Amino acid sequence: MAQPQNLNPGNVSLVKRLGWTFFLLCCYRVGVHVPIPGVDAQAISSFFQQMSGTIFALFDIFSGGGLSNVSIFALGVMPYISASIIMQLLQVVSPDIKRMYKEEGQAGRRKITQYTRYLTVVITLVQGFGIGFGLQQMNSPSGLPVVMHPGTQFLITTMLTFCAGSVLIMWLGEQITDKGIGNGISLIIFCGIVVGIPRGIIQSAELIRTGDISVFLAICVVLLMAVVVVFIVFVERAQRRIPISYAKRQVGRRVFGGQNTHLPLRLNTAGVIPPIFASSLLIFPATIGQFTQNEMVKRVTDMFAPMSLVYNVLYVALIFFFCYFYTAIIFDPKDMSENLKKNGGFIPGIRPGEKTQMYIDTVLTRLTLSGGVYIAGVSLLPMLLISQFNVPFYFGGTSLLILVGVAMDFMNQVESHLISSQYSHLMEKARKTGRLAK
Repeated sequence: MAQPQNLNPGNVSLVKRLGWTFFLLCCYRVGVHVPIPGVDAQAISSFFQQMSGTIFALFDIFSGGGLSNVSIFALGVMPYISASIIMQLLQVVSPDIKRMYKEEGQAGRRKITQYTRYLTVVITLVQGFGIGFGLQQMNSPSGLPVVMHPGTQFLITTMLTFCAGSVLIMWLGEQITDKGIGNGISLIIFCGIVVGIPRGIIQSAELIRTGDISVFLAICVVLLMAVVVVFIVFVERAQRRIPISYAKRQVGRRVFGGQNTHLPLRLNTAGVIPPIFASSLLIFPATIGQFTQNEMVKRVTDMFAPMSLVYNVLYVALIFFFCYFYTAIIFDPKDMSENLKKNGGFIPGIRPGEKTQMYIDTVLTRLTLSGGVYIAGVSLLPMLLISQFNVPFYFGGTSLLILVGVAMDFMNQVESHLISSQYSHLMEKARKTGRLAK
C-alpha cells in the first residue's frame, strides 16, 4: 500500500491565505446588501433604475452595487483611494512627509498609513453628509420620498453609518493584504466588478430582445472584448530591458562581477492605478451634483457626465498625470544609478552617475508616455460603446483593464508564493539531511 506523501507546508500556507481572501471578500459582499436605516428600498431602486447610464452606473460598479442598494458600503473604497491620492501628492509638496516616507523606513510608512486612515474618516463624513442631504431631497419616479423620516437624526445616522462602512472596507482590504493573497483594495474593486457582470449580461440580453441592440452588434462587442483582453495582457507583460554589465573586481583570491544582465522596465509601470484614481476624482463632484436641485450646479454636473467632452478630456489628462506621478513615486532613476555605481554596474556606452540617471529617466519618460496612451485608449472604449451603441458599463475598457490587471497581479503573487515556499521547503530538507549526515 502506497504511503501518503507529506504535504508541502508552503502549499498549506497558500490554501490558508486563499481561504482568508475568499472569506473576507464574502464578508464584503454581505455588507453591500445591508441598507442604511430610514431609506425606502423600493423607492431608491426605482430611482437608480432611472439613473442607468449616468455617472451613478460607473460609481455603482466601483462600490460593487453598494450605491444602488444605499448600503453601509455605498461609498466603497473611493474615500480611501482619495485619501491615498492626497497623501501621495503631499509627499511631493511637503518635505517632512517625503522624509518620513523615504528616510524613516517602515516606521515612517506606518505613520503615513495612519494619516491616510484619519483622512479617509474625514472624507467619508463629508461625503456622507452630502449624500444624506441629497437623499432627503430625492423622490422615486412615482413620487414617493426616498427617506421615510428626514431630519437631523437621519443625517447624523447616515454620516456615521457610511463612515463605519468605509472604515470597515479599509480594514478588510488591509487584512486581505496581510493575511491573504494580493492587494486587498484592488481585489475589493475586482470583486465589485465581477459580481456585476451577470447583471450586465442580463441587461444586454434584454436590450437584444427589445431590439435596442442587434445580434450582430452583440457578437462584435464580444469579439472586441476578447481582442481588448489579449491586448491588455500583451501590454501588461511588455518590458523594455536595459542591458547592465558588471565590472570584474577581485576580493582576496576570488573574482566577482564580469557578468551581463538587464534592468526590466514595464511599459505600464503604474498598472491600474491611473484609471482608478482618475475615476475617483471625477466621480465625487458629479455624484454630489446629482443630489441637488440647483440649476447652476446641475449644469456643471452635466458637464461631468461620462459621455461628455469635458469629462473625457479631464479623464485623459488625469490618467496621464497619475501615470507620470505614480511612476515617479515608485521608481527613482537617481537611486537606481547610484545603486548601479556602488555595485560596479554600468550601462554599456553610458557613463556611470548622472549620465546613467538621465538615460534611465529618458527611457522611463518615453515608456510612461506610451503607457498613458495605452491606458487612455482602453479606458475611453466604454464611453464610445455607451454613447454610440448603448452597451452597459460592465463591458467597457476600464472594467476590463482593472479585471485583467488585478487578475494578473494576483496570479503573479500566487506564483511567487509557491516558488518561495518550495525553495524554503527544499532548504529545510537540506538542513535536515545535513544534520543526519553529521
